[in-house]
Amino acid sequence: MKRLYFVFSLLAALFCSSCADNPQIITTVDKIADGQWQCFTKEFVLLAPKSAELRIAADTKYWLFVNGELVVREGGLKRGPTPTDSYCDVLSEVPNLKFGKNRVVVLVQYYGRNSFSHRPSACPGISFDLATKLGRVVSDKSWKAIRYDAFWAPEDENPKGPRQYRLAGANVGYDARKAIDFWADDFDDSGWNNAVEVAAKDAEWGAFVERPIPQWRWGELVDYQSVTYKEDGVIECALPYNAHVTPYIRLKAKGGELITMCTDDYWIGVARSFHTQYIAREGEQEFETPIWTNGHTVLYTVPEGVEVLELKYRESGYDSDFVGSFNSDNAFCNELWKKAQRTLYVTMRDNYMDCPDRERAQWWGDAVVELGEAGYVFDSKAHLLTRKAILELMYWQQPNGVIASPVPGWYKSELPCQMLASVGYYGFYTYYMLTADNQTIVDVYDRVHKYLFEVWEPQNSGLIKVRRGGWYWGDWGKNIDKEVLQQCWYAVALKGFIQMARLTGHYSDAMMAEQILDKMYYSFNEKYWNEELQHYKTPSYKDVPDDRAQAMAVLAGFVPKERYETVRQFFTQYYNASPYMEKYVLEALCVMGYYEDALKRMEQRFGEMVASHYSTLWEGWEYTGGRGMKYKSGNGTYNHAWSGGGLTILSQYIAGIAPIEPAFKRFSVSPNLATLQFVESVVPTIFGNIEMRAERVNSQLIMTLTIPQGTTAQVVVPQGYSVLECNGVHAPELTLSQGKYMIIAE
Repeated sequence: MKRLYFVFSLLAALFCSSCADNPQIITTVDKIADGQWQCFTKEFVLLAPKSAELRIAADTKYWLFVNGELVVREGGLKRGPTPTDSYCDVLSEVPNLKFGKNRVVVLVQYYGRNSFSHRPSACPGISFDLATKLGRVVSDKSWKAIRYDAFWAPEDENPKGPRQYRLAGANVGYDARKAIDFWADDFDDSGWNNAVEVAAKDAEWGAFVERPIPQWRWGELVDYQSVTYKEDGVIECALPYNAHVTPYIRLKAKGGELITMCTDDYWIGVARSFHTQYIAREGEQEFETPIWTNGHTVLYTVPEGVEVLELKYRESGYDSDFVGSFNSDNAFCNELWKKAQRTLYVTMRDNYMDCPDRERAQWWGDAVVELGEAGYVFDSKAHLLTRKAILELMYWQQPNGVIASPVPGWYKSELPCQMLASVGYYGFYTYYMLTADNQTIVDVYDRVHKYLFEVWEPQNSGLIKVRRGGWYWGDWGKNIDKEVLQQCWYAVALKGFIQMARLTGHYSDAMMAEQILDKMYYSFNEKYWNEELQHYKTPSYKDVPDDRAQAMAVLAGFVPKERYETVRQFFTQYYNASPYMEKYVLEALCVMGYYEDALKRMEQRFGEMVASHYSTLWEGWEYTGGRGMKYKSGNGTYNHAWSGGGLTILSQYIAGIAPIEPAFKRFSVSPNLATLQFVESVVPTIFGNIEMRAERVNSQLIMTLTIPQGTTAQVVVPQGYSVLECNGVHAPELTLSQGKYMIIAE
């Protein structure tokens, strides 16, 4: 008994000796440059390991080993939630901790370079706070720390290229001859220096904001679809689709040989994505690059004399389930929806991205398209990424009220049309309708108000003064009537703001915005409708008529219904919109009731993308890039978020399922099949899945509808039919509660 008491007392003393009051930001004695790696380690005793909660922050990414086991792979988020603060991971459970002696190792990659999605601090390092019922283990100068020189950052092929200011992170080089086995029982840190504590003001980390999104989803190492050995020494390994992957190799070498790894998506014009270089040690060995890249094919360059024993990859991505679906008798529509879904997923991680290769930037024009799609594809965890994006955009608002994207990062130029799209109906308000998260709207309301009514200025005519911003941008391409577009986007922003004002109790603001919108309607039609040409245009605009301008006039509510047929004809003659703005053209056709026109134009515009062998949608209307190829300027990437708006059109307007009350608590069902024979749709909600099938049978449209518990469906007679029949009730509109129904439209 005395011996047990002595052991317990000794453990308690050891535990207390490893504790401190507050965690310190710690770094290494050695200076750390952009792309270099650090390693921190600490031994300690735990008496209540099952109660442990860990708060850990790093600049920038970390890999956490606990007692030799990798328990967090690529932890941390790019900075920051505000221009001055940092994200902090919170782990409510820490795997592999045990009673008694423990060792943790934290491996850190420092990005160190301002980009379109990251603001570095002055201090690479970590903050570590492990709390249990019986005390804490925190980062301080008692930790051991080194610059881990087994890793280095290979230079870019084009060091002056656009990657230097766009893309956060660095290429990875790894010399296996200098490796440290963190998982080994005899791991020796006796030659390491103690860590250096850094004062908070000097570190520039600011306050810690808890990570608002889940840790990444990681798969197991799996075989490639196929492996092809090329004459130029490259091994091409096919992936099943475009994905975030970490390539793996097992090999036998003499030592000193250089192996490189990248994907087919590494070449983006003059820009480059990420690649890995590996220097082999002698003998049999294995290596998995720690950084993710994406593409359809992984390319290994292996020198002669190296025996390749095994090639595999590990897929990762945002932790959200694929729940929603769309299916019909039209193969084009099905494939477009599927490719948009894949494009969306490959552009989600730390933030919504425009593309996962060239810049990984949260451009808000893209984010608006993405957040709308997410409501029809993923479970509710996807909406956390939208909330993060909203808060970042508005907490990076400049003192004069201007907002800009992409943030986080160094970019401060306002793109007026994109910012209006963000804060308005298709941006913040759509997020609210998909989630019922009114608190986020409350949190950003005053900032949105400041942007719309202090940054934007009215004209005496009732219209809004044109803002050039930092980048007077309306869309990619040519023939852009930017003045008309700005008036329309401002009106669409007001539509969303009015609802947000009512939601937050700012009723006088809502009335003021309604009055502005009413006045804009008459002023817009008076100034921009050209009776002779029969379309909307700025009087001074001399280029080819703009289809974007007509579409946005419809969505802004500026087009009288008697002009619908006139505007309809416009969309059969003009095709200027990029894949980004094409979403709004298609939506305008649906809003006017021309569903068949929308499907026909959708196939005309996206036909080449859908027919291609790529699993994702392109940035431009054509793509001729790829390994070793040059492509025409402006063709961009083959996986671009802004091209996926067709998914929303198919689910919301063709399948006809849309929220009436937030989170689909009450939703509308009105399938408009146009040229289709049947449509099946699953829409995820927090209450359960909405499931609908609509099929033409002779002169009837027969629908089966599953309504989740706690929700109500408002079923509206589809276009071309006059009455609905369900359980003996005949009416042009039905209100149905939880259950499964057969509904016949006649």
